[in-house]
Amino acid sequence: MIRIQRVYSSVLPIDRMRIEQTQQIFRRNFSAVADYADKIPDMLDHPFRYGYITILLVSESALGKVTGFALVLHLPEVNSSLLDFVATAPHIRGGGVGSALFEAVRELLFSHGSAGLYMEALPDDPSVVKDAKVLAENRRRLRFYENYGVRPIVNTEFETPIGAGPAPYLLYDDLGRHTPLRRSQCRSSVRVILQRKYGRIVPPGYIERVVESIVDDPVRLREFRYVKPVEPPQPHAARLQRIFALVSGELHRIHHVRERGYVERPARVGALEEAAMSTGLFNKLPCRHFGRSYICAVHDGDFIEYLKVVCEGLADAKPVYPYVFPIRRPERRPRDLAIRAGYYCIDTFTPLDRNAYRAARQAVDIAMTAAEELLTGRRLVYALCRPPGHHAERRSFGGFCYFNNAAVATAALSRQGTVALLDIDYHHGNGAQDIFYQRRDVLTQSLHGHPNHSYPYFSGFADELGEGPGRGFNHNYPLPEGADETVYLQALDTALGRIERFKPTFLVVCIGFDIMKGDPTGSFVLTTASLRQLGRRIGRLALPTLVVQEGGYSLRNLRRGAPAFFNGIAETFSAQFKKKDS
Repeated sequence: MIRIQRVYSSVLPIDRMRIEQTQQIFRRNFSAVADYADKIPDMLDHPFRYGYITILLVSESALGKVTGFALVLHLPEVNSSLLDFVATAPHIRGGGVGSALFEAVRELLFSHGSAGLYMEALPDDPSVVKDAKVLAENRRRLRFYENYGVRPIVNTEFETPIGAGPAPYLLYDDLGRHTPLRRSQCRSSVRVILQRKYGRIVPPGYIERVVESIVDDPVRLREFRYVKPVEPPQPHAARLQRIFALVSGELHRIHHVRERGYVERPARVGALEEAAMSTGLFNKLPCRHFGRSYICAVHDGDFIEYLKVVCEGLADAKPVYPYVFPIRRPERRPRDLAIRAGYYCIDTFTPLDRNAYRAARQAVDIAMTAAEELLTGRRLVYALCRPPGHHAERRSFGGFCYFNNAAVATAALSRQGTVALLDIDYHHGNGAQDIFYQRRDVLTQSLHGHPNHSYPYFSGFADELGEGPGRGFNHNYPLPEGADETVYLQALDTALGRIERFKPTFLVVCIGFDIMKGDPTGSFVLTTASLRQLGRRIGRLALPTLVVQEGGYSLRNLRRGAPAFFNGIAETFSAQFKKKDS
């Protein structure tokens, strides 16, 4: 199976490796312009410095070795694209790598709404190309494109040579839309292509001469020469790996507290998964198991061991609720394990039962699997965790949370770069605040109901800004009861502004749909439209994003809020493709 990945920048180590292998393939295939390969990292990291958005797709073997690449220049002002280079590694012979790359290019551009794809190909005219071997190669390439209905534009002066060699043909692909190429659209695109690619080397008047030579409306394409006329195929989601992934598991089902008023129920996961997958944005992935060391990075060892021992020691289905809350002194832990629950817990409604530890461990595995997917180059991964985690502090559990899934993943990601953690659950993200309060490489931001009236009550005030090296890297936005979209988005914009200034490598979002109107645990009145706006604003950051599921206890809100939120992010990701300004 041929795997196609998009490389967005040179930030991640795995993407730097992909770029280096792409550069090697480029230099071997295009030795005459080998220096061009040196620019590829900068073209990806600073797209508008060059006047276009650079899109790099790479094909990979099962072992992660780059076997080929396609480099596309998207021109936002004319919403058209140019396939600049495509090549495979010298050892690749057949196997469909070139076809897979071209189909992935078409799929990506079609999905983002590009009006059309242009490409250059050397001529197949024997009166111009005298070398029989070169002529055969040129014909092979043009035959390949004809299989997709792609042919040279004719009756223009584009083929006017600039230097000593023959000028290339300009080919056009409508990406399977079956729409004619209008003269005005073609003129605009050709002008920009020539300005960006050849503006420094062509003689005065050359560009306008070529542009003015495009007189047909609609523009004419050469008749099929190598294959029978075919209906150009419409790109479909087959070659290119989706940039969104969803990770979930099954062990959450065993953690089912069947008591009146316990709203954190297994049905939440099914409702969220169905809603997210209905968008068509996600690949669904199973979770992988990770060792205890990842949890130990954010939770104390004695706390972890306590949860494990107590849960595994409960033989019957009756849960243990904390009811005694001693002052937490390390040398004064109660001996009785049931009584000790209050030593590690922050409330009276988060029970320990025989399945809580196993379910919580898999929730961590889900978050870690999602984080690792982000490191492979995915742009957004949704960790559908249950039980949730954002109330779990370094040495305490509560609020239906046992281990802090988002914090474990954040700590792992922070080894590869800085992380901004944005908590938009209705309740304060006290866990991440406690865990990262003295760190400056993790920026924590939490929007929530004011602790004067909302759980967990003891934290989440605006003056909690971090300590020591972390001073100024924790911010809380406590909001009044009944906060609506206007109030919420104003606070969110402030938080996102701080994240932009922080310039993180990764973004972790703790999402709680309890911010929506009608949730049994919250008082905000955000709507489905509000969730779409949240997604759009978060998507504008254009960062590799890990979304970790936290609260939200109205199944109706989950089914409506999740698609709105993720569609909002996807819309802004697509809008980034068409931006004209950096």
